[in-house]
Amino acid sequence: MTLEVIGAGFGRTGTHSLKNALEILGFGPTHHMYEVRKSQEQIATWTAIANGEVPNWDEVFVGYRSQVDWPGSRYWKDLVAGFPKAKVVLTTRDPEEWYRSIINTILPSSTTGRLRDPDPLGRAGSELIYQIALVEIFDGRLADKDHALKTYYRHHREVVQTVSPDRLLVFDVRDGWAPLCDLLGVTAPNIPFPSGNTIAEFRARKPYLDDV
Repeated sequence: MTLEVIGAGFGRTGTHSLKNALEILGFGPTHHMYEVRKSQEQIATWTAIANGEVPNWDEVFVGYRSQVDWPGSRYWKDLVAGFPKAKVVLTTRDPEEWYRSIINTILPSSTTGRLRDPDPLGRAGSELIYQIALVEIFDGRLADKDHALKTYYRHHREVVQTVSPDRLLVFDVRDGWAPLCDLLGVTAPNIPFPSGNTIAEFRARKPYLDDV
């Protein structure tokens, strides 16, 4: 098994909805940050990568047919080169909506969760996202809206300029099944496109954020 779909989008751009959609379409299992948070082995693997270890991507994603969300999308260039037959989905959303979502979810979850999450795997997962996303991608300045949005736009441009158009879908999950199924060459199912993982749902899983 090898990766057939690479998700290059930032967290909070509909990556969880895309994960569920890919699994409905038969492209699962799909790697997402939630898989990392459930596994000590995954935490160890990705922490080593974040610390500079050069990975064997085939081994990292063994058993998975697709990948979305951080931490995987942090290394999208490596994955695009390492899995040359895989299609690439760049999830996107209105930048203002994205920023409002991320400052109410990933920013407090990573900064506070790395210290206060009662679950050791949760703390380790928050530390991992703190290092990979907040420090490496956003230069420790995710709370700086102008800097965060410039980083968001730069990432979007870089993916579009790097990946050949025949492999790439720039995808707003609100557009539903048709664009995704066209990219993957499959028939759209007669069910609603997945949705969820709202700000409220995200925070409800992390009660330590109630006072943040």
